[in-house]
Amino acid sequence: MPPLKLNSKNLSQISASATGATQIKVPTYARGAAVKEGIVHVGVGGFHRAHLAVYVDQLMQHHGVTDYAICGVGLQPFDVGMRDALAGQDHLYTVIERSAQGSCANVVGSINSYLFAPDDREAVVAKMAHPDTHIVSLTITESGYYYNENTHELQANHPDIQADLHPDNAHAPRTTFGFLYAALARRHQQGLNPFTVMSCDNMQKNGAITRHMLESFARLRDPAVARWISERGHFPNAMVDRITPQTSPADKAALADDFHLLDAWPIVTEPFSQWVIEDCFSDGRPPFEKVGVQIVKNVHDVEQFEMHKLRLLNGSHSALGYPGQLAGFAYVHEVMADPLFGKFVWQMMQDEVKPLLPHIPGVDLDVYCRTLIERFSNPTIMDQLPRICLNASGKIPQFIMPSIAEAIATTRPFRRLCFVAAAWFRYVNGVDDNGNAFVVDDPMRDELQAKARAGGTDPSSLLSIKSLFGDDLRGDKRFLQEITAAMEDIARDGILKTLPKYVD
Repeated sequence: MPPLKLNSKNLSQISASATGATQIKVPTYARGAAVKEGIVHVGVGGFHRAHLAVYVDQLMQHHGVTDYAICGVGLQPFDVGMRDALAGQDHLYTVIERSAQGSCANVVGSINSYLFAPDDREAVVAKMAHPDTHIVSLTITESGYYYNENTHELQANHPDIQADLHPDNAHAPRTTFGFLYAALARRHQQGLNPFTVMSCDNMQKNGAITRHMLESFARLRDPAVARWISERGHFPNAMVDRITPQTSPADKAALADDFHLLDAWPIVTEPFSQWVIEDCFSDGRPPFEKVGVQIVKNVHDVEQFEMHKLRLLNGSHSALGYPGQLAGFAYVHEVMADPLFGKFVWQMMQDEVKPLLPHIPGVDLDVYCRTLIERFSNPTIMDQLPRICLNASGKIPQFIMPSIAEAIATTRPFRRLCFVAAAWFRYVNGVDDNGNAFVVDDPMRDELQAKARAGGTDPSSLLSIKSLFGDDLRGDKRFLQEITAAMEDIARDGILKTLPKYVD
């Protein structure tokens, strides 16, 4: 039978026509005017549609929640593609979960509408300010926060922020903070509660950073509104996790071939999903705990889970990404399929990272590590190494260096962690072990490459970048000896010949 186009009219037919391995679950709950849109989400990309929107879909499908449907918002011109894809299929889309055991597909209907800000900026402000809106959630990537990593302050002089601060643009904001401020100022004037601003970005202290940036912006506009936000606003911190590669044309074709469904922009992801969030909401929240979200009391609890993820998951991704790309691999699962790499990552987690992590009641770190190995080894996700390696200057200082610094302080082993750091120092040159050039996608690329080329196999040049590395690293002889030896071996012999020295 020919594939069916995804839309509301075809849902019953889509469900009835799929059998056995090609069965597709579809939403049977009410949508449209029958529900309230309690969540406005800025940044409807792949991760949002694989994560928050899926949790809300489960609440609507299995728990009868009708007042927290999602209105998606796109602020940037490039969001026009998402607007058109969703509009053409009644804002429905497909989530394809892939694992070695097979694939399953679910149609998600929790996104009830979509606003494209360049078409009507006032409509976005009015939607956020509406009494039905209880939460404005964000996946806007690190750059969308205008957060200065060095000063920890708002980039108030950025042209986008300056444009939103100009009186002539008060009713036509362009940044997320411009929209949030305009909507909250309106709610303040109308005597409503502030909505909760809920960051879902993979960023440490995401809630605290969001609060600080918005309050800083608000003080530049109206100190009275800023005080109201400070006193009554809530910005929960959260840890989010689900591997979600970029959708490819092959993914769309596979959905049509395997499940007989035409979707303009499906999502491919893994079965695993995790969300830990602080119970800190100003105007109510959905019963997220009913669908597996881990609700915790405070930011400290979030940070404990976050440390596990950053040091084990993200740190291991770094251990696969930078050496893996230098060795000529293309995908995460290909690196894991190499027996030496698999042993290396497991031994790094067990011997050098896990002993430094806090104990969380009810969490078995060995189980978590085995789950990570299974996730990394999933051959169906096709997670590309360049995605893992993206923006490393913001990752290595969070994922690898803190473990090294703690190992220095406690005189614990850190050889494998040093190998990963040395591999990144080599990676920033943009040439793999076979002499093939590749693109280093990093905001600090020019400075990193200049330092790397000047230093050669001496790490001191790169370590001199004070915004990335502390004196505890630059001044430790054991660390300098270990990373220098790794850099010399990688430069002389390449990754694959050096790696056996780091596997027991």
